Amino acid sequence: MTTQNLSTAATVDAGTMIEMWRRMLRIRRFDEAATRLLRLGAMPGVLHLTTGQEAEVVGCCMALAPGDLVIGTHRNHGHPIALGGDVRALMAEVLGKATGVCGGKGGELHLIDPDVGALFSSAILGSGLPVAVGTALSSQVQSAGRVTLAPFGDGASNEGAIHESMNLAAIWKLPIVFICENNGYAVTVPASYAVSVADIADRAAAYGMPGAIADGTDPVAVRAAVAEAVGRAREGAGPSLVEVKTYRTVDHAENLPSQPYREESEVESWRKRDPVAAMRARLIGEGAAGEAELDEIDGQVGAEIEDAVAFARSSPDPSPDDLWRGMYSDESLNRPDPMDGADA
Repeated sequence: MTTQNLSTAATVDAGTMIEMWRRMLRIRRFDEAATRLLRLGAMPGVLHLTTGQEAEVVGCCMALAPGDLVIGTHRNHGHPIALGGDVRALMAEVLGKATGVCGGKGGELHLIDPDVGALFSSAILGSGLPVAVGTALSSQVQSAGRVTLAPFGDGASNEGAIHESMNLAAIWKLPIVFICENNGYAVTVPASYAVSVADIADRAAAYGMPGAIADGTDPVAVRAAVAEAVGRAREGAGPSLVEVKTYRTVDHAENLPSQPYREESEVESWRKRDPVAAMRARLIGEGAAGEAELDEIDGQVGAEIEDAVAFARSSPDPSPDDLWRGMYSDESLNRPDPMDGADA
């Protein structure tokens, strides 16, 4: 099987393009607001941003149908937002609040939103793909018609769990689409050094599955490539690997000190290709929307995020008893330890 380059092969209607931009903008504004809160000390830890990768996230998610699943990574804010998740509950989770989608237990790094199909995220590199294979197997066994989207990065592409997952999905023809979000760096290590091939999609041939490459700055091209793979999976033809060439124009994580590892000229060249700005210009250039309409959408999204921040900041912290909730499927077992506080 040969790798297809699908970067410029697709078009969509004006309404879909506008909705793509709205979702990309919502992710960008969410991350900007979360960054401000982090720098103000309103949230602990670090923050893994989607900045620069909004187009590929939205393109992937808009290729799915209701009921499909996304098994995410550590860079996980964008997918539930692109799937239509409640930004109030998502922002509250980033701040570790009781009103968050995980009750404040997931935080920014292990955030999930099952209501929209964002079922898993983890800080462990490549750990999501075995889970994704499990959800795809369950769909196959149940004849549910559900497809799983399994994103991973260029760094994770070298993990053994990735090989095992793709091989198993291929021999069982599972309804899953593997998405390599190749942003060029595994934290600070360039893919040009650590990955043996220029195009990770070429590895699909080793598993007997189709491979495709899409321009990760173009949500229309990404949606087309992923939609083709999703359709194939839903029809029972098995998995595919889609590599999206993208770039994060921010560091691996906010509040995570590191030595310089990229030339500023490289970062700046990608900033000039900013997918959010490029999509706005495309909408205007193709006559899909006017300046006034897009300004109105920008204002609406900004107000949504301001409301989400206010909601999150005013929300209560989880109580100590919340620690035990959700530990077991049998709620009767979700109770405090009877020895807690007992004398030694």
